[in-house]
Amino acid sequence: MSVITSSDGGFLLGITPIDPATCHTPVQYSEYSVFFVATGTGTFCADFGTFSFTAPVLLFATPMQVLYLHECQELSGTMLQFHSDFYCIEYHRQEVACNGLLFNNIYIDPIVTLTQREARQFETLLNDIAEEAAQEAPVEMVLRSYLQLFLAKSSACKKKMIAAHTDRPETDEKMEQFRQLLDTHYLTLHKPADYAAMLALSPDNFTKRCNKYYKKTPSQMIQERLVLEAKKQLHLTRKSIKEIAFALNFEDEFYFSRFFKKLTQVSPQAFRDKTGISIVADI
Repeated sequence: MSVITSSDGGFLLGITPIDPATCHTPVQYSEYSVFFVATGTGTFCADFGTFSFTAPVLLFATPMQVLYLHECQELSGTMLQFHSDFYCIEYHRQEVACNGLLFNNIYIDPIVTLTQREARQFETLLNDIAEEAAQEAPVEMVLRSYLQLFLAKSSACKKKMIAAHTDRPETDEKMEQFRQLLDTHYLTLHKPADYAAMLALSPDNFTKRCNKYYKKTPSQMIQERLVLEAKKQLHLTRKSIKEIAFALNFEDEFYFSRFFKKLTQVSPQAFRDKTGISIVADI
C-alpha cells in the first residue's frame, strides 16, 4: 500500500490492492474511493444501493458511505482513495466533471464499465500513481495531475455509457419524471404516496418500477436525496448544524442530527470533522 499524508499525519491519498478476504465487511471511509476491478464478478453495495458488476469496471464511492462487496468471484484489482483536502472535486469540477456524474448522484449507478483497452489505460495510470507515491519524496503536484487525468477519463467513459444508453437497459419516463419531482420537492414531500399520486401510479407499481430503475425503494430515494443535500451543505459551506437543519426544513438541529445519523451512522458534526470543509466554502 502506498499512502501520502499531510504534515500533521492526515490521510491525503492512498492506493492498495483490493483484498477479497475483507471486502465483504461493511466499512466507511473518510475519503473518496474508487475500486478498479480488473477481474471477477460481484455486487457493489453503497448505502441503499446494490449494483452487480462484471470486470473490468470502476466503482465509485463518496466519503462515509457504507461500502462492501459481496458474491465476489475471482476478484482482483486496486483501490484508489483521496481526501478532499488533497483534491477537491467541487473546486475542479470544470476540469474533471466528476461531481454529480461519478460521485454525489443518487440517480446514476456508481459504475463505469470498461473495454479491455480502457482497462489497460486505467491500470497504467494506477501504476504511475503508485510509483510516484512510493518515492522517497513524492511530488504532490504530479500525483494530483495523475488523479485529475484518472477522474477526467472516468467521466468521459461514463458519459459515453450514458450517450450509448448502456448504463441502463431502457428509459422509464415515469421514473425520469420522479427524478425531476424529487429534486423539486425533496424538502417538503417525504412520503412515497405523494410522488405516486403525482405520477398517476399505484403505490405498488411505483415501488416496483423504482426498484427496477434505481435499484432502491422510493423511501430510500427520498431519504437519500435529503441526506445528499445535507452532506453538500456540511462539506461545501460553513453554515452551522442549526442553520443547515433550518435550511432543510427540520424542526430543530437535534431531530436533523438523529435523522442524519440513522441513515449515515455518523452525526452531522462527525461527518464534517472527517471529511473537512471544502475550499469552495470560502470562495
